[in-house]
Amino acid sequence: MHTLATTFVLGYHGCDETVAERLLSGEDFRASTNLYDWLGHGIYFWEANPIRGLEYAKELKRKPVRGAGAITTPQVVGAVIDLGLCLDLTTAAGVDQVKIAHKRYVEIVNKAGAELPQNSEDMLRRNLDCAVIEQLHKIREDAGEPPIDTIKGVFTEGKPIYATAGFFRKTHVQICVRNSDCIKGVFRVPKRHLTSGS
Repeated sequence: MHTLATTFVLGYHGCDETVAERLLSGEDFRASTNLYDWLGHGIYFWEANPIRGLEYAKELKRKPVRGAGAITTPQVVGAVIDLGLCLDLTTAAGVDQVKIAHKRYVEIVNKAGAELPQNSEDMLRRNLDCAVIEQLHKIREDAGEPPIDTIKGVFTEGKPIYATAGFFRKTHVQICVRNSDCIKGVFRVPKRHLTSGS
């Protein structure tokens, strides 16, 4: 965990138009608490990627089983986020913390004689990753350490953008906000920011 990086980022949240309007009028975001959330429980944003946020809302409209709520009219809202105390999975320190949590989680599950949750083969449902991240929060709480405000991870997704490319269509940085006080403001995304030419 660290506060070494630039602390403010712009995040984009894909949702239904009615939810977007409520958020823009000051209503609080609702945290996701699915067992398969990629970065554990919290409020999810696409960092610096409004187009991907809108695409995700459109994906949820087509496949509502992946989302928490029904989407009729896909929309995206922007937010100014103070990362605060960030579990940054683009750093060695962040990855090491998750490795420790995984080891502890496996010990607990084995001692209980239970089955370890699994990530799906397509990696769209990450039950194990979610459980491990939640275990890390519990370890910190039990040790009296300050709670993590945000979690940041890079995800390689989609098809290569050309033959033998190392770049993939849906690669993105995702931010999970656990402390809603880190959301400093919400804004309407200009239409010009929702086209790939912007």
